[in-house]
This record gives sequence, C-alpha cells and structure tokens, in this order.
Amino acid sequence: MTAMTHEHQNTSNPPQARSNSPTVKNENTSSSSHETNPKAEDKPPPAFDDKQIFSKKEKWLIICMIAFFGLFSPFTANIYFPAIPILTEVFHKSTELINLTVTMYMILQGIAPMVWGTLSDNLGRRPVTAACLLILALSCVGLALTPPSAYWLLMVLRCLQAAGSASTIAIGAGVISDISTPEERGGFFGFFTLGPMAGASSLCLVVIILIMPETLLSVRHKKARVAKIIYTPLVPVVGRRKKNALPEEIPEVPKKPFQNPLKLFGKPDIVLLLLTNALICAVFYGVLASISTLFDQTYGLDATRIGLCFLAMGGGMAIGSSANGKLMDKWYELEKKRFLEKVSNEPEKQIDPKTLTKVPEFPLERARLGFMPLLIVLLAAATAGYGWAIEKHANIAGPLILQIIIGYLCMSVMNGTSTIMIDLVPRQGSAVTACNNLVRCLLSAALVSVIELIFDAIGVGWTYIVLTGTTLLSLPIIFLELKFGPRIRKNRLASETKT
Repeated sequence: MTAMTHEHQNTSNPPQARSNSPTVKNENTSSSSHETNPKAEDKPPPAFDDKQIFSKKEKWLIICMIAFFGLFSPFTANIYFPAIPILTEVFHKSTELINLTVTMYMILQGIAPMVWGTLSDNLGRRPVTAACLLILALSCVGLALTPPSAYWLLMVLRCLQAAGSASTIAIGAGVISDISTPEERGGFFGFFTLGPMAGASSLCLVVIILIMPETLLSVRHKKARVAKIIYTPLVPVVGRRKKNALPEEIPEVPKKPFQNPLKLFGKPDIVLLLLTNALICAVFYGVLASISTLFDQTYGLDATRIGLCFLAMGGGMAIGSSANGKLMDKWYELEKKRFLEKVSNEPEKQIDPKTLTKVPEFPLERARLGFMPLLIVLLAAATAGYGWAIEKHANIAGPLILQIIIGYLCMSVMNGTSTIMIDLVPRQGSAVTACNNLVRCLLSAALVSVIELIFDAIGVGWTYIVLTGTTLLSLPIIFLELKFGPRIRKNRLASETKT
C-alpha cells in the first residue's frame, strides 16, 4: 500500500516526491525529471560542516566535561607545592631533592602529550582520555601508599602521574579544535582552562565513559562492535537531538596518517608562539614553586596557611581564564568586523566568515595577539614588585595581591598564544598543544630545579628581577610574530592549496 502511494506521488508530482521521499527510486520519474531539469541532478550537495554537528548547548556541555578533565595536569602538579616542606621532613631529604621530583614530573609532563596527543588525533579522543585517566588514578593510589623510606618510588610514581595527567590539556585542546569555530574558540579555551579549580580523577573517568561523545569525525562512524563500545558513550545525551538532522550519508572522512608532532617545530610562526608561551610559563612556575619556601622563611607560616596562600594565585588564574576568553572573542569579532567591512567593497572577493582563519588576508595574528604586549609589560612589573615585596618583608597582603595579578596575566598570555596555535594548525590541535607542553615544561623544569640555588646566590629580590627579564624576552618575540606571522601563514596556506 505504501509503495502504491509513493508511486502515485511520483507520477503526479515528481519534484515533490524527490524532496519528500529521497529513499524511493523510480526509473520513469528520474528520467523525466532529468529531462525537465538537467542542472538539478548535477548540482553538488551542500558542504558538510562538521563544526555544526553539536548544538551550542551541547558544545558547552562537552567543554565543561573536558574542563573537568583538564584540571588534572596543573592540579596534580600544583597540589604538590604546598607539601614540599612536609615532604622534606617525612622522606628525610633536602629541598633540592624534593624539587627534583617536581623537575622529573615536569619533564614527563612535557614529553607524554607528544605521544598521547598524536594518538588522540588519529585514534579518537574518548579511548585515549580513558587510558590517561586510568594511569592517573592508579598512580595516585600508589603515591598514597608510598612508604617514607622509598624516595625512588616517589620519583617513579610522580613520573607515571605526569604521564597520565599531562595529556589532558593536549586532548582537551584537540576536542576544542574539533567542535569550535574561530569565533567560539577563545571563549571555549578560556573556560577549558578553568579546570584546575575542581574535580576528582575517578569521578571524571566515569563521566568521560558515560557521557563524553567522540568528536574526531574520522572515527565516529566505525561499525565494528568493539569500536562502538570504545567510541560510543553509554549515556548518549550529547548529539542525540541532531541524530536525524545530519545528512543521510556523511561524506567519507579519509583516515589521517600518523603525523609526527615534532614537524611543527619546522614552522617559524609556531616556534615563536611556543617560545612566548614557554617563557611566560617558566615565570609562572618560578613564582608557584617558591611560594611554600618563601612564605615559610619570610612570614613563618605553617603548612595549612601556606596552602591557603596558593588560593591567591589560583583565583587570579580562574579570573584570567574566564575573563580573557571573553576578551579574546570580543577582540576577534572586532577585527573580523573591520575585515569584512573592508572586503565588502571588493565584490570579486568571496569571503566565508566561518573560514576566516584560512583566508590569507585576514589579520589573524592581530586578532589574537593585539593586546598581548600590554599584558606582558604589566606581568613584568607585577613580577618585579612581588619579588621585592617579599625581600623587604612587606605586609603579606601585598605579595598575595600581586599573586592574583600574576596568575591573571600569566593565564591570559598563555591562553592567547595557545588559541592562535590551534587556529594556525586546526587539524593538529592535540599535537600543537603537546609541543607547547613539551617546550614550556622543559624550560619550567629547568628553572624550578635551580631557583633555590639562585635565591641563595643573589637573594629573592634580584631573582625576581631575573624572572622579570625572562618575561620581557617574550615581548620582541610577540612583535616578530605580529610582523612576520601573516607572511608565513600566507605562504603555508598557498602551499597547502597546491597540494
């Protein structure tokens, strides 16, 4: 009966049948419609936009999940710092040897994302995320049971903890790259870096397995039973609403070959951004790693009160993550508006606002980094003031307020440079973030390993003058990026178009 109905519709009104019943085929109908409108058959299907698979609310839910997931890299690193004086007593080791565990952690924190980030770019985000959290959860249990006589075990488990937790930032950046448009990316990345403010790894593992959808398009449609278990959430609340809104046949996405993330070091504009991020991150960890020692020696605080002092830095980071994300989006929209108004007078140029990051003429570097020089100068001033406030035994409120400012500015600069790196290589979001982690963690690890020696050699005030100089080193690098970055990006886009 249904077939007869469709046949009648096809005979009486072929165009309507073609639009309402795409799955029903009729030889006579197709031939007559082809004769009537030959161009209709040759019209290419609309381009498939994988950024629109998830609705705005669903994107924010995914961002909340990966922000929760992303807390573990800085959380497992930073929670260690207030306990350094206690660990020296419990393990009967010097501060330098306990700081060595921090150094080893940061080295693994830089290396591990190079592996996990590349795997997530090719195998998918969900399985790699679950594997990282499993390693992290087991290492945390091991650290809780480490006896005071086993310093070597503390070192090994801290390395494993770094291997499990450090990749959260790289994978989270990959997810943001998967689902966000350039207009959304700054705000999403800012919210994502709020992760250090809450959470627990085992609970997060459950959330990832139950709810988090796979965002890497090339692996979403695997049909095997095992693949469905790995890539499909047990509670599919995200993406369910649009299940029938997607085209019946999603275009085949070619499987990406494994890409060596180290090749990104051959891109000059990426290297400049990596250096900027690394210098600012080194200053950040230089301040963070010395809080427990300096506030113990200068103000005579116990471990509990020293732990509370870290809230100032954390509060500044939280403000920097959220506020700067919105600022980046507004700055981007302003540059976008100016550019579109400029090209509107040139009708020969057809510009799609959704793909501006791929338009060579668009001032992407200025849109992302335009206000960075000001932030860097303010950070240098705050760093110098912080060091001399402690050197002169100023009221404790002064250093704590400066900690808030330093946390805000460091987070703002690091988020800005991280966002533009994803803009420049959107298909390698996890890989470029892994490279970012490698450079900044190695430089930060080197600084943390020697900062106590620098304090002893030249004093606290002059040590922070050195950190101020380190901050200012990033200023000419930003100007180099603003000057030469557009030309480098234009050449890269031209070569990609040819290939």
